Amino acid sequence: MKIWEIEIKSMNPTLEKFWNIPGVIILYILFIIAFVLFAYRILRLYSFLSLGGKENRLDHLGRRTKLFLGWVLGEWCTLRSITQKDWAGIGHFIMFWTFVLFFVNYAYFFVWGAWHPSNPPLAEASSFSSIFYSVLDFSTLLSIGAVIWALARRYIVRPRRLETNFEPAVILILIFFLMVTHLLGEALKTTLFHETSSNVIRLAFASFFHGLNQSTKLAYYYTAWWIHILILLGFLVYVPYSKHLHIIAALFNVFFRSLLPRGALASINIETAERLGVEKIEEFNWKQLLDLYACAECGRCQASCPAYLSGKSLSPQELIKSLKIHLLEKGRSKKEPTLQLIGERVTEEKVWDCLTCYACQEVCPVCNEHIDKLMDLRRSLVMTKNRIPETTERALRMLMMRGDPWAGTQHLRNDWTKGLEIKKLSKKNDVDILYWVGCTGALDDRSMSITLSFAKLMKQAGLNFGILGAEEGCCGDPARRMGQELVFQTQVQRNIDMLKRYNVKKIVASCPHGYNTLKNEYPQFGGNFEVIHHTELLAELIKNGKLKPNKVVDKKLTYHDPCYLGRYGGIYQAPRDILFSIPKLQFVELNRNKKDSFCCGGGGGHMWLEENIGKRINVIRTEDVAEAKADIVVTACPFCLLMFEDGIKKKHLQGYIEVMDISELLERVI
Repeated sequence: MKIWEIEIKSMNPTLEKFWNIPGVIILYILFIIAFVLFAYRILRLYSFLSLGGKENRLDHLGRRTKLFLGWVLGEWCTLRSITQKDWAGIGHFIMFWTFVLFFVNYAYFFVWGAWHPSNPPLAEASSFSSIFYSVLDFSTLLSIGAVIWALARRYIVRPRRLETNFEPAVILILIFFLMVTHLLGEALKTTLFHETSSNVIRLAFASFFHGLNQSTKLAYYYTAWWIHILILLGFLVYVPYSKHLHIIAALFNVFFRSLLPRGALASINIETAERLGVEKIEEFNWKQLLDLYACAECGRCQASCPAYLSGKSLSPQELIKSLKIHLLEKGRSKKEPTLQLIGERVTEEKVWDCLTCYACQEVCPVCNEHIDKLMDLRRSLVMTKNRIPETTERALRMLMMRGDPWAGTQHLRNDWTKGLEIKKLSKKNDVDILYWVGCTGALDDRSMSITLSFAKLMKQAGLNFGILGAEEGCCGDPARRMGQELVFQTQVQRNIDMLKRYNVKKIVASCPHGYNTLKNEYPQFGGNFEVIHHTELLAELIKNGKLKPNKVVDKKLTYHDPCYLGRYGGIYQAPRDILFSIPKLQFVELNRNKKDSFCCGGGGGHMWLEENIGKRINVIRTEDVAEAKADIVVTACPFCLLMFEDGIKKKHLQGYIEVMDISELLERVI
């Protein structure tokens, strides 16, 4: 809109002078004021980030740029919600790209068009300009519809995950009038000049004003134009002072996202660390604090969180909001906040509720990293304050004393091998692959069946494999997820030294927790090995014809995706390939599957943590199986298997639902 390009012969000289040169000056004065207020707030918020610790997030710039462009150009963060039948993603996509087009339009306007009205690079007579403004107007019209839908959805439909306070309405109403005044202004300009245009939207709106005289049209045009500009500048000022700061912060948050493997927690250098975990807000690193600004408060994280959905006190969204309040209080006063970070701002109960299942981060549209924050708080509780639930403390004590967390077991690590000729690396055996049995697979009565079945399948396929036997210790996953980083690193270093001594190159694990730790976390300490999960190996053996399922299972099966195998490891297809190789399989997917799978309740150290609040998570997942009317639920994790066994008992479904590991099922049909 070029208000000073209009030749106004009917206006008196005073008004003509006001709307020309002084109009430009007023516009830029308002712009400068708005920009100063915007910049002041941004710089102040940036200074709060500087309270946090150092963190190198400028590594691998090429990879970061590629990931960033993929996120921005497709705005996949919201479009992917469509796959979850959450149609809000379409509205976000439309508004996002409409604002991108507006940015291009106003960048030209403020930098060039205002001072060079006679030679604009986006002259409306050009073919490029015609296409550009047609697309802009069309997306503007779509945005109006998206805003109306968003208001109705939030305040009439009212999904549980969305808050219904006034603040979201403010931004939506601003967007609505920004779009409306743009269309009205362009339509009035078209009819003022009797323009011929291929822009159908503009011509349609212009038809409403044909009956007005020129001076009335002109007055309406100026009114629409200035309202539009004032809303635009108000929008600029309002955003960094509101929760919609995420519109700006999300761009940086995505670029600086963690490039660690999904299953890897950030490590602590025990020897040089000034702190063990996080007790104060400034002990988070700057990127963890940036997450607090980037949160869109969309509620997707808590709508996916098994702790929240089962009635526990933890909500990932509320965690981020609480930490943000704490940061702003600290930043403004430079004094210690009135509430302590752990115990008051974030209760210990919430810290221990987390299952580390990654469901929150899987759905977060702005790449927030909830789990690292909770683990840092948990580390502080355990290693600094020595405050840990009793059952968890017992498991850690057993791990330190004898190398496994299973208190009360009567088995030794070699007991399951009786009657089988299994090679042991200590006997100088040369093997192609090491089978990492894991504490649960070697010492738990029920889980030994998984170990036996898998070992027999490898022997039947003719694989040259071996085990560590009595020398095998805990991989360290329980210690790290329980917050005891020192015990974890001690265990890891011992294991790495042993694996290198035996010149181990390739490892297969039947426990996704061990698989994740060995593959994604051991490299932090120099332990670089090829690690595969037993479902990957079994799928490969079937594909190569070394294992041939030939028996029919005359029951309906379903498959539960373990969190540490699926969301962490990205292994979804291999288990299904194994199942689909069974003749005449009756298979049904659970309602929540693959990336949307619901946790069994055993992750994050909860295998050894009593669940006393809300509904038991394994019971909720068992109900999913019952709803699918499956006779057998197959999984690929000993933790999941044990949690299902317990859930089936709690629901009195013994004899109706059977739970099996995929290796047990495969042995049955071969």
